[in-house]
Amino acid sequence: MTPELAQRPRVRAGVGWQAAALAVAALVLLPVLALGLFALQGSPGLWAHLVSNVLPVAARQTVILLVGVGIIVATLGTATAWLVAACDFPGRRFFGWALLLPLAVPTYIVAYAYLDLLHPVGPVQGAIRGWLGYSSPREFRLPDIRSMPGCILLLGLVLYPYVYLPVRALFAMQAGNLLDAGRTLGAGPVATFLRVAIPLARPAVAIGTALALMEAMNDIGAAEFLGVRTLTVSVYSTWINRSDLPGAAQIALAMLAITMALVMLERRGRRRQRYAAGAQRSQPLRRTRLRGWRALGAMLVCALPVTFGFAAPAWYLAGAAWARYRFAGLSPRILEEAGNTAFFAGLATLAALLLGLVVTGAARMRPGTLTRTMVRLSTLGYAVPGTILAIGLLPVIALADRQIAAVSQALLGVGPGLLLLGSGAALIYAYVARFLAIASGGIEAGLSRVPRSLDHVARTLGRSPGQVFREVHVPISRPALAASGLLIFVDCVKELPATLLLRPLNFETLSTHLYGEAARGTYEDAAIAALIIVLIGILPVIVLARTIRR
Repeated sequence: MTPELAQRPRVRAGVGWQAAALAVAALVLLPVLALGLFALQGSPGLWAHLVSNVLPVAARQTVILLVGVGIIVATLGTATAWLVAACDFPGRRFFGWALLLPLAVPTYIVAYAYLDLLHPVGPVQGAIRGWLGYSSPREFRLPDIRSMPGCILLLGLVLYPYVYLPVRALFAMQAGNLLDAGRTLGAGPVATFLRVAIPLARPAVAIGTALALMEAMNDIGAAEFLGVRTLTVSVYSTWINRSDLPGAAQIALAMLAITMALVMLERRGRRRQRYAAGAQRSQPLRRTRLRGWRALGAMLVCALPVTFGFAAPAWYLAGAAWARYRFAGLSPRILEEAGNTAFFAGLATLAALLLGLVVTGAARMRPGTLTRTMVRLSTLGYAVPGTILAIGLLPVIALADRQIAAVSQALLGVGPGLLLLGSGAALIYAYVARFLAIASGGIEAGLSRVPRSLDHVARTLGRSPGQVFREVHVPISRPALAASGLLIFVDCVKELPATLLLRPLNFETLSTHLYGEAARGTYEDAAIAALIIVLIGILPVIVLARTIRR
């Protein structure tokens, strides 16, 4: 057999993988492209009304929220990462993993919990009034948490781990001899932290802050509960309350512009991170032993975000859920909603993993500029808020439903109605497009540990590229697949904006049930659903903590 003939099966297989990756990227980009086309359907008068009345308020409140949250997460995440990585004090090992716990609590659940905890007749203000000798809220009450400062504080306490994780990793890897040089030149611990450690950690801070702000942009429950009218809340109210889908699409485009700016910030941080990579060959960071009031201060700084970002809302949810269970038992409705949540999250997880295998397989089988571009495009959905994906998906799914109905009517004489929207396929589509980046990123990290020599050995034994991928790559990458699947499943369970906008009629998940009860002010009825979501959210925190210990 000539070399040219021997190469043909491999080339054809590589082209097939590349075409499949192109199809996956198109599926992810389709909602964003449809969003732009759908926004053009709005009348010029509608856009003028949005620009003059809706966008200024929503954009101003969104910018204020992002600036405030950015300051809190950057400061809190960097300070706690430095204390855990560079200092030794009582409880350091505990705080090393406990500082990750707020990741288990979605922002809307924290807002839901604190709305009841800090209510004028709630337990916290009641205890303070009793301690001060007051008898009613008219005599003494704390500032209302339904405000912009309250929203900024709560989101910051939940989202700071996005900064804590990369900054701690960078502090652990960066050159200990650089810090030692700063100390020998007369710089104290504070000066060393400000003049040496912070400049080295700046790229990691930028990455973590950008990710936290993208999560804040995607939030709809916490902002609405706390009375902050962000762009996301405006999209939801314009679509649902005013039945104005083109107007919602136009507002979503403004959100997309801000999101792309955050993505550019994150990409810029990644490029600048390279100059710190060489520090891995240097001496490891030596921890400074803290004693006395310094140790107490470090413990307090680490304990505050864990207490208010996780322990307090989790304690409230456990107590409220137990009280509700003792009063009315476990509602069959909660069991049904938990089943709905697990079913749709499970389907979306399987689909995302399969498509992630396609994308990473293409990058492995046929590397090149085009394939790398397709891989990057297929992961852009993670940077797009769920609200934007939902708005862009609606016309696409509606068009597909109309085509299916027309074909069914012509062939069978029966119209199935809104098949895709009614069955929840649109919701699974949104989940997959949003979280495909987690699947492809995790699988790619697993495949990076598989040497190319194994590919060559399998090929010499007569295996095709597809067989090599199924029989060699997938089994070796099974731990990465499992970890990615866990993260996707948990994110699907917690996802609120896309679920609110795309779920079928009379269909509830745990997150939408919680949102509805909190919107009505019946907080105790949603405590069990919220607690289940938090318990599920703890799973990836356990995985992250184990990874850090290793």
